[in-house]
Amino acid sequence: MARGSRRARVAALGLLGVLTLAGCSTPNSTGWRFGWPAGITDQAQDMRKLWTWSCIVALIVGALVWGLIIWAVIRYRKRSDEVPRQTAYNLPLEIVYTIIPFVMIVGLFFFTVRVQDRVEARSDHPDVTIAVNAFKWNWQFVYPQAKGPDGTPVNTIGTTNEIPILVLPTDRSIRFELASADVIHSFWVPEFLFKLDVIPGEENGRNNVFQVTVRKQGAYVGRCAELCGEYHAFMNFEVRSVSPQNYDAYLKAREQGMDTRHALQSIGQPGLAVTTHPFNLDEHYQQVEQHNTINSQNRGGNGNG
Repeated sequence: MARGSRRARVAALGLLGVLTLAGCSTPNSTGWRFGWPAGITDQAQDMRKLWTWSCIVALIVGALVWGLIIWAVIRYRKRSDEVPRQTAYNLPLEIVYTIIPFVMIVGLFFFTVRVQDRVEARSDHPDVTIAVNAFKWNWQFVYPQAKGPDGTPVNTIGTTNEIPILVLPTDRSIRFELASADVIHSFWVPEFLFKLDVIPGEENGRNNVFQVTVRKQGAYVGRCAELCGEYHAFMNFEVRSVSPQNYDAYLKAREQGMDTRHALQSIGQPGLAVTTHPFNLDEHYQQVEQHNTINSQNRGGNGNG
């Protein structure tokens, strides 16, 4: 019994050590992600590390359980017809396998809260602030720190024929302030690995704020992740992350009166969205009209029959 108790204590110490290591950094290779998507923000990397270490702990627990099962099968396999000695309980072992799951749950909770606090942390003085206004069924992005020729803040608004492009700088803290003009929407950029509901009402809107730091340049699709109406599925936008120098040049071009398309072209970027495209309403209505006509003809034909 003493030898079994020592083994249990060693196993418990091993698991505690793994949980302690969960606060360390992990490799950034694809293999260490265990299926976790590759994010482009610091906050996404924090979440990836939590996922990676959770998977490592789960694999170690699984290996330990299977090892004990195999060891018990081999060690205590049937050797005779004599009934083995029966024991009612093993108090040290029972205490250990009660404490270990509790310690694992507490450890996972602790690191989850710590990562959550980092992901939701907001600075009082971010480098960039962008107001996001959602409406049926498109987006408006306002840059309060830049003024156009007419003195109003620079903004980009989506239309039926054009996807709105949200231009962001890399390596700068970006604060998003979300507001809705009608119903609940949801601001979601998959590569951020983060989304936040956009709730109508001034009081609620002030609380819909989050902050990220983008580390990778590129074009990424953004979506509404809340069912908000008939054309919810086509309420897309595009994030265009550029270097800080190009971002400043883009805003300067907008302040001089250029629209989004020409300002992007002036810094060597495509003027239109490249990750998604507008929904063709004219084609949609034509299909609906054809469908209604066919149904009407079918009903008429059935009636004459």
